[in-house]
Amino acid sequence: MASPAASMPSGGDPVAPAADPVAIRAALTPMLVAEFDREWELVLERAKVSKDLAGIRDLLGKWRHIAYGELRDPGSYYRMLAKAEQVQRLGANPDAVSLEEMKALLRRRQGRAE
Repeated sequence: MASPAASMPSGGDPVAPAADPVAIRAALTPMLVAEFDREWELVLERAKVSKDLAGIRDLLGKWRHIAYGELRDPGSYYRMLAKAEQVQRLGANPDAVSLEEMKALLRRRQGRAE
């Protein structure tokens, strides 16, 4: 299996893998490869029965996004899962800001006065 660094051009910024299972797997860690493979097998079985490739396209899109995120910020997928579990357990995001704070931040970033 190729290492995730294989998708990193000499310029430093990673390139998203192709929407291809081999390219996606090459950009994932071994733990994520195992998760991808489990989902891949399930989706292939469904496609065999339904004769519909939409599930395969959806899966490749999802995992292409995950692989690119991991190339840019290793461990981001599991951090996101941990955060989602925390929000579900607590019923709210303890790190969230109010809508008004978010709007003010966006205005500052866009160079607009408050």
